[in-house]
This record gives sequence, C-alpha cells and structure tokens, in this order.
Amino acid sequence: MRKKKRLFCEISPTTYAISLKKEILKRHIKNLLGSEKYATQHNAERLPITVFSMSGNMIKRGPGIDPQLQQNKADNIRLACSKIDGLVVKPGETFSFWQTVGKTSRKNGFADGRVLVNGRLVAGVGGGLCNLANTLCLLMLHSPMTITELHHHSDALAPDPGGHRVPYSAGASVNYNFIDLRFRNDTNQPVLLCTWCDGDDLHAEMRTTEEFPFIYRITEEDHHFHQEDDGKYYRVSRIYVETLDRQTNEVVKRELNWKNHSEVMFDYSLIPQEQIR
Repeated sequence: MRKKKRLFCEISPTTYAISLKKEILKRHIKNLLGSEKYATQHNAERLPITVFSMSGNMIKRGPGIDPQLQQNKADNIRLACSKIDGLVVKPGETFSFWQTVGKTSRKNGFADGRVLVNGRLVAGVGGGLCNLANTLCLLMLHSPMTITELHHHSDALAPDPGGHRVPYSAGASVNYNFIDLRFRNDTNQPVLLCTWCDGDDLHAEMRTTEEFPFIYRITEEDHHFHQEDDGKYYRVSRIYVETLDRQTNEVVKRELNWKNHSEVMFDYSLIPQEQIR
C-alpha cells in the first residue's frame, strides 16, 4: 500500500506554524474585501423572549485528561463569554465568533487549553473555545438564523457524561481566525446573545423581541461506535434539524445537518459496549 503523502503543515511544528500564519492572513484579506456587516453593538438589557437556552459543565474528567488544561479551558471560555455576552445581531447583520472574541493570545489573557492539531489533542493558547462555539452552534440550530460558516471536528473528544448522549454535544470547531463560526440574521427582528459562566458551568441564551413562527429541534439516528480497518474507533450517526409549526407542532421541514463520522479521542475502554457495532 502506497504511503499517504504528508501535507506541508504536517511535516513539522515549523511548517504547521507557517501554514497557520498563511491561513490567518488569507482570512484577514477576505474579511477586508468582504461585504458582511458584522454585529458589534452590545446591550445590557435582555430582550423578553428566549428562543433557546443551553447549559453544561465545562470541565471534562477521565483517564488521560489534564486537569490544569481543563481549568485553563474554563478560564478561556469565561473570557470569551465576557466579549460575546449582550451582543445584538440586528436584521441583516452577521455574527462572527472571531470578529467578536478577537485574537487568542497570552497578551489578550488566554491560557493553554486542549486544541486539535493534525488530529492530535495538544496544549495550545486559547484551547477549549470549541466548547463555547459548539454551544453557540446549538443556539443557532434551534433558531431561524442562517448559518453561513460552520466547521466540524470529532464530537467524541470525551465520554458522554453519565452515559447520556446529547446530539451535537460537541463537534463545532473554531481556530483563530480562519476557522470561524458565523450566522446571519435574515429575520425582521433582532436577536441577543447571552453567554456567562457560573462556577464550572457554561450558560448561553438567544433572545429576541417576539416569538418566531417556528420552533426547531435536533434529532439523531443510527448512533453507534465501530472499529475500522485502521484499528481506530469512530462515532457514527446522522444528525437532523427539524422545523416545527409553533401552533400545530407538526414537522414542516427536516434537513440532514451532519453525517457524523468522528474519531474517538478518549480511552476506548470507556466506550459503552452496547453501543459498539
């Protein structure tokens, strides 16, 4: 079997850093030449209607998980939350994770957390913000917002807490600044993003002025784990977003959002045996 040729960014840490700087520069130029109108206004007053809310613990625990990197991750999320909380996305405006949060540098207060580099979990400045991005992604998927940029990584970074599977509990990826999370407000009313931390718990809400005519939910089918020819285990499923009429509760639209095929990044002994096929 012919050996797969490595990409330039995979040759060494130096070539990875060069590739990273190139992609960051390309995104800066694209942003400069683009026509998007980014949301920038913050409002301390909460809008009256909750479109969707999410809460979850930020700290992962288990074999091979560095507790200090987990604590740093939580601190990184708290810092990013303070920049997003109260952001108003008016009709026609675009939310950009990186336009709002800014550069993840030590100078800006970010610390080392876990990041995925070439398929491996390593320490990196600003690590852990994918947790926040995924929470924001869930807000967007449960709303009529138009997602204009979304990237996936493995959603099997850690075992499901308590063995309870929550579809899309992870899987949204961000990396300053070229791997972004963006949505555009194509409705006729503003939405407000609220993000805050209470202890080790992350909370997020999307709020607006009046109820939207539809409600949204995420469903998952054929969820299981299996071992492939490379010896690695993968989480496999199909994740759908359903649109329901608020008055009748009938499903009026059903779309495949993600055909999940995620490499398991935690100890294989923690995979529930009954979920292996």
